[in-house]
Amino acid sequence: MYRTESSIPTKVNELLSRMTLSEKIGQMFQTDPGTVLRSFNSKLEVSTPVTGPVSERTLSKELIANVGSILSSTDAETAYQLQKQFLEHNRLQIPLLFMFDIIHGFRTVFPMPLGLASSWEPELVEAASRVAAAEGAASGINVTFAPMADLVRDPRWGRVMESPGEDPYLNGLMAAATVRGFQGDDLRALDTVAACVKHFAAYGAAEGGRDYNTVDLSEAALRNYHLPAYKAAIDAGAEMVMTSFNVYDGIPATTNPFLLRKVLREEWEFEGVVISDYTSLWETIFHMSAKDGEDAARQGVEAGLDIEMISTEYMSHLERLVEQGAVDEALIDEAVSRILTLKFKLGLFDDPFRYINIEREKQAHLKPEYRRLAREAAQKSMVLLKNDGVLPLKKSVRSIAVVGPFADNGRILGAWSGLGRPEEAVTVKQGLLNKLGKEADVKAAAGCDYSSEDVSGFAAALEAAASAEVVILALGEEDHMSGEAGSRAYLNLPGVQQKLAEEVLKLGKPTVLVLFNGRPLELKWYNERVPAILEAWFPGTEGGNAVADLLFGDANPSAKLTMSFPYTVGQVPVYYNCLNTGRPKGQEDNDFRFLSKYLDVPNAPFYPFGYGLSYTEFAYSDAGLAGDTLAPGGSVKATVAVSNTGGYSGEEIVQMYVRDLWGSASRPLLELKGFKKIRLAPGETASVEFEIKPEMLAYFTANKRYEAEPGDFKVFVGKNARDLIECGVFAYSG
Repeated sequence: MYRTESSIPTKVNELLSRMTLSEKIGQMFQTDPGTVLRSFNSKLEVSTPVTGPVSERTLSKELIANVGSILSSTDAETAYQLQKQFLEHNRLQIPLLFMFDIIHGFRTVFPMPLGLASSWEPELVEAASRVAAAEGAASGINVTFAPMADLVRDPRWGRVMESPGEDPYLNGLMAAATVRGFQGDDLRALDTVAACVKHFAAYGAAEGGRDYNTVDLSEAALRNYHLPAYKAAIDAGAEMVMTSFNVYDGIPATTNPFLLRKVLREEWEFEGVVISDYTSLWETIFHMSAKDGEDAARQGVEAGLDIEMISTEYMSHLERLVEQGAVDEALIDEAVSRILTLKFKLGLFDDPFRYINIEREKQAHLKPEYRRLAREAAQKSMVLLKNDGVLPLKKSVRSIAVVGPFADNGRILGAWSGLGRPEEAVTVKQGLLNKLGKEADVKAAAGCDYSSEDVSGFAAALEAAASAEVVILALGEEDHMSGEAGSRAYLNLPGVQQKLAEEVLKLGKPTVLVLFNGRPLELKWYNERVPAILEAWFPGTEGGNAVADLLFGDANPSAKLTMSFPYTVGQVPVYYNCLNTGRPKGQEDNDFRFLSKYLDVPNAPFYPFGYGLSYTEFAYSDAGLAGDTLAPGGSVKATVAVSNTGGYSGEEIVQMYVRDLWGSASRPLLELKGFKKIRLAPGETASVEFEIKPEMLAYFTANKRYEAEPGDFKVFVGKNARDLIECGVFAYSG
């Protein structure tokens, strides 16, 4: 009956008219594979990640036979058995949707999103997402819970690793690119998955950097900084939105009518599916904004929440609420229509098994071309933070000691790494051997683990270092120290890693620090002592090869930070696009006491937003504006000459910032409004041009609307948010 040529809305209405209330509510529930299989007495055993404290709840076989979607089925065989057994019990043959967190790769793992964003290449992000979609779809996945578009300013929060960073403009470009990569041009294609942008909204502003914590923002801060990236993902076509765990304006996001009804549905005209995060509807009881499960269910459906993930307030209470007249069944129909629409768009009614092909799955993962792209992505994501001339290493080097917990360790994939396997990841030692050949003497010694106080391994590590020409310190955080529930109060390298580094540095060998971590760290001590520092993040499957490529100059570092690194945790949050104060410090050497400043550290970050070095040098000159007046519908052009004054070919990310000199509300000191990545040979100069249009100046003004106000604007270009030259000032006439 569903293979007709009628439109999807017609098919949805036809099906909806045949469904009982219980069947409709079932579509609004997402559960794990085990719950379904146990209900049908299946012998297939599966394990599902648990990321919430929900208690066991018993649901009848009849209720389970009507569920709408499955969380975290990870392979084609499981998906096949689930779909087959489910359809044998489902009266109307409504297929299941399979959803999974494909964040930075499925089986081929790419750099974590904060690292991948450091490439400043949306096209690379899109390509990586295309690979992840192809691999995931081959294992039966229909929807991925990505991109995470949360703007982040507090590195204590472990989930900064999932975000593109601290800038709304750049985050929006990366979120949109991720959506395009996952969904492609045709959602029915067998190598695509539907994207679900998360976490709506402002999850990245959790107080104290503590996961699941309160968010308390003004509407201006919400709209100017936090909402733009979600909007960019939705404008790119994201089919779903996931609500966040936090409250906004005192109301949990999962039951927040302002966010879900007013902003998402009315203002942005989003017609897709809204899903809760893991048990977040149930958790409104603990926020003390819902009296009990029945109240939570009512609030959720009235706010516009379509699917409840894992917890069972909808399944337990909605039918009775409708029968009592406390909830209008039209709200149920509205939600279910959106869910069924997505299933039709994916082609699941034509063939519930169309994405499930066990033989195709065998050929779909870890293809050579996927690994090549992962290697390129890792190269372009690693940020050179310091280089006193040690790098690039010469290939005549014959003996290298790799010292530290990550010396020969495949746990470089990071949190939320899909089905990536540490044993399939290229370690630092393996990457160096691949680069130099087996005749090279590459010794690896951990020296210590990630976080204990045990120094018993120091002797072996120092012996290896003493006999080597060059030492690579491979230090960092254990993979579970970031990601969900990975909040840290301190931003130092844990355990005795600094002590290990101190002992190695006493040897006086040429030493390079390669960092594996999921967040900005305090690196002042290392910057003062180690000749070269390479921020590798959690680089993914090809991490070791990419590290070797960069260390030996086969690739020239080009990545730049998309999140500021603090001097110390006491500065946090520290970010580039801050508001000024009534008593600004101004220059960092200003020692007048009664200003907005710290007495013991600078106001500015240690490594600023947009910072990253190359093996060559780039000089900026002849910055200017073509015109000093911008009219509605017009444009002003900023130009700068960039020269490669060093000895290597390299890429430079030229950044353009605007300062709104006055407005109806206080304005940031700087806002990124454009960037271009250029490649220059030694001695080559390029003219780089940016076009500034009125819509780029718009913000949420004191009038409570988005608009570009008349005023004066100063334009800067440069290497990062600190090292800038002025192009000039223009006036916008409005």
